[in-house]
Amino acid sequence: MLKFTEDHEWLKQDGDELIVGITAHASEQLGDVVFIELPEVGREVEAGEEIVVIESVKAASDIVAPVAGVITAVNEALPDTPGAVNEDAMGTWFFRIKPASVDLSGFLDEAGYQALVG
Repeated sequence: MLKFTEDHEWLKQDGDELIVGITAHASEQLGDVVFIELPEVGREVEAGEEIVVIESVKAASDIVAPVAGVITAVNEALPDTPGAVNEDAMGTWFFRIKPASVDLSGFLDEAGYQALVG
């Protein structure tokens, strides 16, 4: 089951880790993505910390860690193929994080996210 943040990220629980990407809405707002900088594997992050830089032809923005934890993997193909985000935002992950606590109750479900973006 997917959960969503108000910052337009999607989260998918996989065991004791979360897989994180950006939503189709975020991809549409960004336009053509041309550059992505991912965090280092093993990096400890705090919730709300800016950890990914994403640039498009329209703007540059950051993706923040949805939870505190340790980055366990990054999508190593993404920096070479940033357009994959535009082709399939919901199927393109950025990083995996092992959270200090796996409590997703504070995140939006699909209906809540759709209400947010209208």
